[in-house]
Amino acid sequence: MLLNLHKNTNKMQMQLPFFPTSTKMISDCWGVFEKDDFVYYIHVGLPVYVHSKDDMATYRYVTGTLVHLHACSPSQLSKIFKVNKINFIRYTKKLKEGGSGAFFNAEDNRGKCHKMLEDKLQKAQELLDKGYSHLKTAKEIGVNEATIRYHLKSGNLKKNNPINTASQPNRTEQHRL
Repeated sequence: MLLNLHKNTNKMQMQLPFFPTSTKMISDCWGVFEKDDFVYYIHVGLPVYVHSKDDMATYRYVTGTLVHLHACSPSQLSKIFKVNKINFIRYTKKLKEGGSGAFFNAEDNRGKCHKMLEDKLQKAQELLDKGYSHLKTAKEIGVNEATIRYHLKSGNLKKNNPINTASQPNRTEQHRL
């Protein structure tokens, strides 16, 4: 039996997209506007995403998602947000590689030495305690000698204090003998 779609069927009323006047149109059906310190992303007049205007992680996630889903292009976002389009390409790549957790659960490594992680610091301290030189310690753990000196100066590593220094005369005492 074929359905006759022209007879009295329940027809849904088509909703026309209404965008607030302050909306900046990203594409034909996507727009963005700011209200009360929040940024709203709307699709066909309906809000889809919202975040605080200071929330950079959500901003990056949302714009990366829009590009990933082909809702808009990086250049369209670039025109709206006045940001280089390469940033939106990076956000999309980050989303593809790490999912949403890459934006919200990311470990902040700024200001930390990428070569001297905790395990290397412990190994370096063990070697220094055994009496290894700065250079030998550095070669042993695979870093530059300057890295060892830096961590000694900053207090992350301690110099080797020989155990029997009290029983050994110092140089000035040796010259007097």
